[in-house]
This record gives sequence, structure tokens and C-alpha cells, in this order.
Amino acid sequence: MLEAGVPIPSHSIGTPVFTMMVAIFGYAAYARYCSGTREELTLFNPAAPLTVLLNAPGRAGKVTWIGVRPERRLPMQAVEEARLDPAYGLAGDHYQGRASQLRQVTLIQSEHLAAIGSYIGMDRIDPERLRRNIVVSGLNLLALRGQHFRLGSAILLGTGPCHPCSRMEEILGTGGYNAVRGHGGITARVIDGGTVRPGDAIQRIDAMPDGKVPAQ
Repeated sequence: MLEAGVPIPSHSIGTPVFTMMVAIFGYAAYARYCSGTREELTLFNPAAPLTVLLNAPGRAGKVTWIGVRPERRLPMQAVEEARLDPAYGLAGDHYQGRASQLRQVTLIQSEHLAAIGSYIGMDRIDPERLRRNIVVSGLNLLALRGQHFRLGSAILLGTGPCHPCSRMEEILGTGGYNAVRGHGGITARVIDGGTVRPGDAIQRIDAMPDGKVPAQ
């Protein structure tokens, strides 16, 4: 039973599932998981079935496109190499150096570009129109939420979903905002710096028994 007055997070996965997770892990642990950090995920019982599923091994994906936004509202520029730094994020992007490090890099799945396009009568959406930095294929990015992962030679931490902004209606036309909902990818911050190029791998990193992330 949930305690009286305990709020269900706005991004809840549904009341029945939420109730089940709270019953298994406790509300505090579930709330910390929703905040999206790997360290807090360790508060779950590691032997619990849901935790085992969340931490199950997954195949590597591949980077297919990289773009930076030089200034707000300016067109994105495709690049063949990008530098990632823990202090400022993605070099050349207008988000670099911002106080909040939760959105240093944005990623989206190539598979979702066709899905978004289909919702507004297009075959496929060009990645620069969605204003995400990294396009990848071959893995579900939501599995990287709250997880460390290797992107090229850098290590990042998935910090949460990347929700669409109101500009999607302007860029994609009527229905653009709703077309991107649930398919906008994830945000991430840089833990260890490095470079990334199209063709590089993206893969979750499993923590060592002491909870630390393995060195490169």
C-alpha cells in the first residue's frame, strides 16, 4: 500500500506498475531511480527481477550522424568529429559551458526518424531538423537512462529523456510536437572526455563490484 499523500511522479509509467515498483523497492528508491543516476540505481535490490532486467546486457549500437548547433535557432552543422569534455560538454555546440550539465549532449535513435516522419506524412525526418547532437542505430537509448555508456572514446551518463520543444511545431509543421513525443531520445552529461565520429560504437558500461566505472 502507498502511504497517504505520496505523489506519483509526473513521468510515471502507470499507476499499477508504479505501485508494484514501490512495493518491491520502496518509494524512496523508486524516486531516486526516476531521477536518473546510476549510483542511485544501486539502491535497488540487485537480485530483484526488475533490477536484473534493467541491468541485462545489451548489444552495442553505432553512431550514424553528429551535429552541433552554433547558435540558438541557427541551422545545425553536421561534423565528422566532435570533442566531448566534462567541463563544457560538446565542443562547438551552443549549449557548451552551461551551468547545468544534465543536457550537455542529446542523442536520438535513427530508427525513430522514420517513425516521427510517418506521424506527419513524411518518409523520414532529416536529423538536423530535430536538433539532436548524436544519431545512433542498433540499440534502445532508453536503456541508457541512468547508465554510464561509452560513446566513441568518451564516457557519458544518461540523465533523462529529451522531450520535444515547441519549435518542433514550427520546424515540422502541424502535429510536429506530438510526433516527437516519446521518440525524442535522451540527454546525457560527459563523465570522461574523448572524441566521437560516425561509425563509432555506443555501448553501456557495466559497473565493477565496487560500483566504479571501468577505466578506458
